Amino acid sequence: MTIHTVRQGDTVWKIANMYQVPISTIMQVNGLMSGALVPGLHLYIPDNRLPERFYQVKAGDTLSQFAETFASTVPLILAANPGIAPNELPVGGHLVIPTNQRYTMQTLVFMDAYAGTPYTEKLRELAGSITYLAVFTYSFTRAGDLIEAEDEEILAACRENNIRPLMVMSNYEENNFSAELAAAILHAEPRTVLINNIAETIEEKGYAGVSIDFEFVPPERRQDFTAFLKELKQKLGSRILQINAHAKTDDFPENRLTGFLDYAAIGEIADITAVMTIDYGYAAGPPDPIAPIWWVEEVLNYATSQISSRKLMMAMSLYGYDWTLPVQAETNAEMISVLDAQNRAIASGVPIQYDERAQSPHYRYRRGQAEHAVFFEDIQSVRAKYQLLQEYNLLGTTYWRLRFSFPQNWAYVERNIQVEK
Repeated sequence: MTIHTVRQGDTVWKIANMYQVPISTIMQVNGLMSGALVPGLHLYIPDNRLPERFYQVKAGDTLSQFAETFASTVPLILAANPGIAPNELPVGGHLVIPTNQRYTMQTLVFMDAYAGTPYTEKLRELAGSITYLAVFTYSFTRAGDLIEAEDEEILAACRENNIRPLMVMSNYEENNFSAELAAAILHAEPRTVLINNIAETIEEKGYAGVSIDFEFVPPERRQDFTAFLKELKQKLGSRILQINAHAKTDDFPENRLTGFLDYAAIGEIADITAVMTIDYGYAAGPPDPIAPIWWVEEVLNYATSQISSRKLMMAMSLYGYDWTLPVQAETNAEMISVLDAQNRAIASGVPIQYDERAQSPHYRYRRGQAEHAVFFEDIQSVRAKYQLLQEYNLLGTTYWRLRFSFPQNWAYVERNIQVEK
């Protein structure tokens, strides 16, 4: 694969000729609405090169070992890593390995559940790249009774397309995560009722398991939350228990957001734990990268010290944020798809900047009298995240969420990743 950074004067025709790739292919995989381009735009060029894998060099490694392990060749590896000294591989250095032996991983995509959803066709289109579909969201009353999602159409689509559905269970109340609801359900009696209701419903509806998305749980309920997960897993038996955990780089049990999460205990109990590495920049905060790569690596360093990497997923965003400036305390940024973020820059004719340290694209534009700041992902930034995922040997990734269009990502996955089904 190739990533082309658009420069002043580039046209789609010129780029297509440069790489000998049809114009229609470039436009389709990058979601271009027209031939218009802006400087700084990263385009995914699906050329005839081999799929790529990533590896971080360890002491004693040799290129011949890589060639044998990854079914590649030394000349191919050298060509993909210009400037590397073949007999002096830098320990800790990052290598690209061209190979048909693609990295195998699991994926989990969140999808909103409601009757008449227009996204089931998109689900069918992407089915080959989806292991689990997390149906968002079921909730519950303070007594432990379920508040069900309208999931019939989605479950039917999962059955038709060999996708394993997971019931998302969250402390969602009146369109927000409720600390009070979480605190109430974690008492012994109502949580037992909830666990029984979850087990009964997933059996009845054919779910492969449950995805827990509890947020803002009071930190003093840490032990109760862990007990809830342990009891739930015992009830589920062989069905999957997947946990979505706020990202953190250390354990502070008093922390209002992450204190209730005992990573080590959760890692022992759950089949899959996904760390939410998509919240560095958030809607209610200042304009910032959603998932700067240096922060994601700090989170993974801590997470893999507590949880087996083969039970661990990292979260990736299919969205960006558009902030109206100056940011007002009472307003949130608009959450938009990566494709919308890209095309707003093109429609506004503004160049896209790229923060190399964060590995994050961003730009500013004007709408009416207001200035806007946009941070989002693109093919360059997600490639850096797939590199990190492979170097940490993670089980896979979660995506928030299906309705957000990011064609570059799915084209990359289809070409370079073996998604476990």
